[in-house]
Amino acid sequence: MKKKILIVDDEPNIVMSLEYAFKKKDFGVFIARDGTEALDIAERERPNIILLDIMMPQMDGYETLKLIRENKELVDTKVVFLSAKSKEKDIEKGMQMGADGYMTKPFSIKKVISDVEEMIK
Repeated sequence: MKKKILIVDDEPNIVMSLEYAFKKKDFGVFIARDGTEALDIAERERPNIILLDIMMPQMDGYETLKLIRENKELVDTKVVFLSAKSKEKDIEKGMQMGADGYMTKPFSIKKVISDVEEMIK
């Protein structure tokens, strides 16, 4: 079965580069531009892992994560923050809210892919 990843970010360049890289690794790739869209797609597609930006329009990543964690259907979905918020307190907050990982921007695509593959083995 194909591994599925949902990339949630409002920056087109980031989305495009990650989408391309994960498709090359044979992932099913889904894209959302904000938290509301992310929840719809997550419920419909049940991705193995969600890469989630924090600073987004309408609903931020923290709020999105909270709703994902409250959804019984998505209880096994891994969520990794991918954010420009790189202060210790931001990372701690993300992890305390139930994120499975936290990567900071700018990032290495190779590292993101290897970390994701490691998490969903």
